[in-house]
Amino acid sequence: MNALLIYPKFPDTYWSFKHALSFLGKRAAQPPLGLMTVAALLPADWTKRLVDTNVERLTDRDLAWADVALISAMHVQHEHLLAIVDRCRARGLRTVIGGPITSSMSREAMNADHVVIGEGESVIAGLAQDLITGNAQPVYEAAERPAMNISPLPDLSLIKMKRYSTMTVQYSRGCPFNCEFCDIIEIYGRQPRTKAVAQVLAELDQLQQAGWRDAVFVVDDNFIGNKRRAKELLTAMAEWGEAHGRPFRFITEASLNLADDLELLQLMKDAGFASVFLGIETPDELSLIANHKMQNTCRDLLDSIHLIQQYGIEVMGGFILGFDTDREDVFERMVEFIQKSGIPLAMVGLLQAMPGTQLFRRLHKEGRILNDGGGNNTDCALNFIPRMDAKRLVEGYRSVLRRIYSNEAYYERVKLLLSRSKPSGRGHLSYANVRALFRSIVLQGMIDKGRVSYWKFVLTAATRYRRSFGKAMTLAVMGYHFQIMTERLLEAE
Repeated sequence: MNALLIYPKFPDTYWSFKHALSFLGKRAAQPPLGLMTVAALLPADWTKRLVDTNVERLTDRDLAWADVALISAMHVQHEHLLAIVDRCRARGLRTVIGGPITSSMSREAMNADHVVIGEGESVIAGLAQDLITGNAQPVYEAAERPAMNISPLPDLSLIKMKRYSTMTVQYSRGCPFNCEFCDIIEIYGRQPRTKAVAQVLAELDQLQQAGWRDAVFVVDDNFIGNKRRAKELLTAMAEWGEAHGRPFRFITEASLNLADDLELLQLMKDAGFASVFLGIETPDELSLIANHKMQNTCRDLLDSIHLIQQYGIEVMGGFILGFDTDREDVFERMVEFIQKSGIPLAMVGLLQAMPGTQLFRRLHKEGRILNDGGGNNTDCALNFIPRMDAKRLVEGYRSVLRRIYSNEAYYERVKLLLSRSKPSGRGHLSYANVRALFRSIVLQGMIDKGRVSYWKFVLTAATRYRRSFGKAMTLAVMGYHFQIMTERLLEAE
């Protein structure tokens, strides 16, 4: 059987990094790890083809070749997902949809022949057999959350690696915390499940043997959900890196209580972790408590961030506006906090009430849900009635973006980060890095209207932070993406 695995496009948002990736000659940040894993679960005698529409076109020839289309998506990809399903159905091609979107969107709305709800490891074999015999059911739902030790090595042969800036591995699923707005705990549970250390090292071996020598994103929703097991893995990763010449720098997502464990921080540094994304959400402790984000309370948030940065780990931060407890001063407080944090990549979004979350259920009970939302928390389209006047909330949100992504404010945060972080001395100068540097000089230093601020920053980086100059220029390029996206959002105003 010919299985066509399809990944829909992401909209162009802060999260896409599209305008920064072009400097490197890349088309997308990461490959679709879920589909690569599904491919490995399908029968070995099936012929498989993967089309990630973020890096290549889905052609009529692809659709004509296939016997079945397996599509995975997140909620934010729903518009392109529906367009793909329409193309498949117009050709009479059977469609199967899986991924997180099936937990937030009805089967009727997706218009697919078959839907897989939950994690695929325990249901793909049965689905494949039913497709072969012609007895496939409309819905397949995992009876339980599977143990991670049955997850296979993802099929790297199906992707065009050079089109991505980052490769991906997954170590764990689930998060022990209880944030009201989070759909992760609803889909993957609050009991973290982990792969064995040997499984993760096998994935690193696979990437190295395939020739990858760049960033690897450990895509766990909370890498330190089980700290004891994370420490075991980090110890093994450090040994693996030492034995293999440290071919990768690692990125992951974690919770802010990372700052409470100095041993864990040192192990992450030793293993080669260069960046971590943290859900900080808001500097207002009342809002954190109201949204059950207890792991961020009873601490000085800035001190916690500063401590992590001192271990040479860049903090990327997620922030949210629109909580019921937000007051008129939240916008000023948000800007002040972000500037003091030294977090260049501050992802500020409007609150979305995602279907299936505690927040959605509460707001629905209160009669405040407007629709299921689009999944894009930066498009200013609220899917619920906020406590604050909606117009004021959107205006305040735009004012925050305008201020934090001005050239001057952004470069100040980068310099603050560089002053706190000791250079790791790892990494190498690749063709993509050289290309990005020259493109940055031309586009940001000669063409862009922010060129004066850019050259002031470059001069400072070259003199005061010369051992971190590569990191400084990487962040300058990343800032260009955020500045372009902010300009577009403000123009839409």
